Amino acid sequence: MSRRIAVYPGSFDPIHNGHLDIIDRCLPIFDEVVVAILYNESKKPLFSTEERVETVRDLLSDRPRCRVESFSGLLVHFMDHIGARTVIRGLRAVSDFEYEFQMALMNRRLNPRVETVFLMPKEDYSYLSSRLVKEVCALGGDVEGLVPPMVLDLLEKRLRAPEPAAE
Repeated sequence: MSRRIAVYPGSFDPIHNGHLDIIDRCLPIFDEVVVAILYNESKKPLFSTEERVETVRDLLSDRPRCRVESFSGLLVHFMDHIGARTVIRGLRAVSDFEYEFQMALMNRRLNPRVETVFLMPKEDYSYLSSRLVKEVCALGGDVEGLVPPMVLDLLEKRLRAPEPAAE
């Protein structure tokens, strides 16, 4: 019997607790979960691909059936390369569905062996996105509890200017 390998693709810029919740929901279903971090040179991520891979590897080090890889190009090509047949996508709200549905159908057209499984995060994270986390943090808002402590430290170092020294 072949191993059931699922791929959870995304930019993870940065990874947040909603992502981790989806990963944890996958683990009872699949033999291995590959978190596939997209390298896309046309995007301007806050963290480099290498930084994102390293951070996610550190966060998932206690989950032995998870591995972290980076990829570029078509997801279905990456999946063929690693022998995976299932894409995992999180659906936070109805607004996510149309885009995700189109992507799932395109992936199926490109590779009929690929199936997409949609998972819903815990309700506490149903509004959460990396873009929103970065925006709130950059404006001085509190994102504690929405991202792991390690990510919170990285965000604050990257987004928050140091306080001017008192004279």
